[in-house]
Amino acid sequence: MTDEKKKEANPSKEGNSVLEVLGVATRLGLTSFGGPIAHIGYFRDEYVNRRKWLDEKAYADLVALCQFLPGPASSQVGIAIGMIRAGLPGALAAWIGFTFPSALALVIFAYVVQRFQIQEMGWIHGLLVVAVAVVAQAVWGMARNLAPDRPRATIAFLAAIAAVTWQTALGQVLIIVTAGFIGWWLLPKRSVSESSSIRIPMGRKAALISWGLFFALLLLLPLMRQISSGQWLALFDSFYRTGSLVFGGGHVVLPLLQAEVVPTGWMSSDQFLAGYGAAQVVPGPLFTFAAYLGTVISGWPGALLATVAIFLSSFLLIIGALPFWEWIRTQPKFQAALNGINAAVVGILLGALYDPVWTKAIQSPADFSLALIAFGLLTIWKLPPWVVVVFSAMGGAILSLF
Repeated sequence: MTDEKKKEANPSKEGNSVLEVLGVATRLGLTSFGGPIAHIGYFRDEYVNRRKWLDEKAYADLVALCQFLPGPASSQVGIAIGMIRAGLPGALAAWIGFTFPSALALVIFAYVVQRFQIQEMGWIHGLLVVAVAVVAQAVWGMARNLAPDRPRATIAFLAAIAAVTWQTALGQVLIIVTAGFIGWWLLPKRSVSESSSIRIPMGRKAALISWGLFFALLLLLPLMRQISSGQWLALFDSFYRTGSLVFGGGHVVLPLLQAEVVPTGWMSSDQFLAGYGAAQVVPGPLFTFAAYLGTVISGWPGALLATVAIFLSSFLLIIGALPFWEWIRTQPKFQAALNGINAAVVGILLGALYDPVWTKAIQSPADFSLALIAFGLLTIWKLPPWVVVVFSAMGGAILSLF
């Protein structure tokens, strides 16, 4: 790498500004429609092409790292870039800027839904229907990339059957872990080129502390929840555990969150899916769906707690993983395990497409037709998801008149 490129990939402390990171991330949070894959493209254009905060190879390595870790991949990429640019304050600024706009919009939507009791209005049902098209598109796209051959497609189908049969948070975790072991032992092992050098402001000592906190919270929060009956602790545990165990990010969070908030009686399936549909309209990370759920459960304090909890593991994982990444990604067995996990993610999402998305939304031939049109607009006409969501909401309102 030339000296100039090293300077771009490893910027010095001079000129690094937390406010600069916050401003750029906020603009991305206001304009990044289209889901995690689109977010990666927006980030590349802004951080690599326009601002040259890091080079192409360094950016590709960060994306690979965040795809490997559980949690929201696009948010983790932003957090990592903020950390590289301006340390831990930069990471926090990148997260706030990218997350706050959509979280605020979903909090407002939750209050509107509760205050005016509009769950039964036709446009809300249109949001439930468009969720079918959005999740179907995600399954289709992810299957082509993550389960392209017979072994991984088989893992995906078996995971879908298990996910539909065993609809619990523990079931989701065991499916992911089992798929990882299958990939580790059975899938082909391929060597991976070494990653480019990236200046990491956190050392390995901080990384080990971060890993310790990550696993301590993951193991102790459920135990503390059994001892204490407080709702705040239960809320924090549910959302932290979800953020810690969702591989694939994006729409894969749906079944895990549904298993946490609906069976517990915190909200109805209709309230859950209405919020999920609304989350498609706003830019930014889909994990801000937690802000809507927290608002329905306990108002704006619940929204704040749920949002912090679901993203906290992303900070701990990024701090813990960055210093070790150059070694990890050269290990073929880790890559094989990841391939198995990614195939299982496709299966889990396929199971979620059936239940709760399809079973709650498609109640008539008209609903199926609207979902099919929305799917065609997304996959064939390549319209932005927010446009399709608005169209489906209007379609649901029109259908309710007949």
